[in-house]
Amino acid sequence: MARALMLIGTRKGLLLARSDDSRRTWTPDDLRFANQEVYAVAIDPRRDPPRLFASGTTGWWGPFFAYSDDLGSTWVEPEQAAIAFPAGTETALIRVWQIAPAAASQPGVVFAGVEPHALFRSDDGGESFALVQGLWDHPHRAEWRPGQGGACLHTVIPHPTDARECLVALSTGGVYRTLDGGSTWNPANRGVQVGFAPEDARFPDYGQCVHKVAMHPARPARLYLQNHGGVYRSDDSGDSWQAIEAGLPSNFGFPIVVHPQQPDTVYAFPLGDGRFPCDNRCRVYRSTDAGASWEGLSQGLPEDPYLGAVLRDAMCADAADPAGVYFGTRLGEVFSSRDGGESWNLVATHLPDVLSVRAAELP
Repeated sequence: MARALMLIGTRKGLLLARSDDSRRTWTPDDLRFANQEVYAVAIDPRRDPPRLFASGTTGWWGPFFAYSDDLGSTWVEPEQAAIAFPAGTETALIRVWQIAPAAASQPGVVFAGVEPHALFRSDDGGESFALVQGLWDHPHRAEWRPGQGGACLHTVIPHPTDARECLVALSTGGVYRTLDGGSTWNPANRGVQVGFAPEDARFPDYGQCVHKVAMHPARPARLYLQNHGGVYRSDDSGDSWQAIEAGLPSNFGFPIVVHPQQPDTVYAFPLGDGRFPCDNRCRVYRSTDAGASWEGLSQGLPEDPYLGAVLRDAMCADAADPAGVYFGTRLGEVFSSRDGGESWNLVATHLPDVLSVRAAELP
């Protein structure tokens, strides 16, 4: 029977859930990093066993960054801060929003997107990081404004085959891409609307409040984007975007997740007024035709009026076949599907506000 592991970052700590029966049932562990807001978690499958990452912050001690090489039994926090701004920047790290291992061809490379807007790179598997100076020195940086959640670089997508290429997204700057290993970065937002801007300024080169971007690993030119008002697809690596929100009950939301084997299949969790689920119904929406149409998925999800939103990193898919899809809500519930979203099971409940979720089958 295949084993699986899920990392669940919450407002007050990290929870690990394990499955020993091919993701049919899950057993949660005890809470770790108690009273710390765990915004970023990651599973690095390039190692055996996989290296786990967790990062968060507390109002007393500031941000932390830790990794585990024994599937979460013990955690290592470097004595020297793994991620810290150089002295000359006169900037302090607020939190880590994203931890992204690179492709298998770069076994030591791990990226971290942080607040305030910056990207860090590790070449030793995540034990130490250096600021990506090319993005930090970008002339647009002075005009990037914090979104409601902060000045966060929340999405990092290393290219699966080209080590020189990487895509990032930040609030509220938009999408940027490098083709030369991080020395230079160009905005990649053409077609993404800023709905709250004056009509003649709604399609700027940058300044969009992007909430999340997802890439299909086998078709890296295929991207999906959830904006602050707008759902989009790109078929040219972000050079241009087209709206695919028709058929959704709302074009507002936070996560966007692509199916690991099917580039035309994508998942979203739309939110309506007050940032509650549309019509107060807990529904994941799936498109199997690259956004041309959408269907609501609800089998096994709560049927009563539901007010739990899903944040940008609280939804994910694993790389198994059939794919597992997972999400956690601000009501402290976590759901899993082992059949691509056709049906759902409750993994955990009565948790603190869920901020981040990652899952993987284990070797």
